[in-house]
Amino acid sequence: VELVESGGGLVQAGDSLRLSCVDSGSTLSRYAMAWFRQAPGKDRIFLAAISWNKITTYTDSVKGRFTISRDNANNTVYLQMNSLEPKDTAVYYCAAARSFSLVQAGQIEYWGQGTQVTVSS
Repeated sequence: VELVESGGGLVQAGDSLRLSCVDSGSTLSRYAMAWFRQAPGKDRIFLAAISWNKITTYTDSVKGRFTISRDNANNTVYLQMNSLEPKDTAVYYCAAARSFSLVQAGQIEYWGQGTQVTVSS
């Protein structure tokens, strides 16, 4: 599994971004996938997860604003982020684990390198 994120950038408050995460090893469909983020000086935190059969879960702070989805045929998972706020500024990481329960427990097996999202006020 090799996860590569893209889609980050500098946006203004209220804008939207869609992050993508591609598994160059073409095995993404076998894994539960998740997105995390890490703001400067803070711990990495869980945002959202999706099972192989597209069951989703979100942390409360992004419910209603962020949507996780996956395209197993193209080995890609997405994070659609709407109504972005300066507090969403962070490095966003894609993650994979062999089961949804492992993801929910924070037992991640694979990480991407991260993509920077900066939201200006």
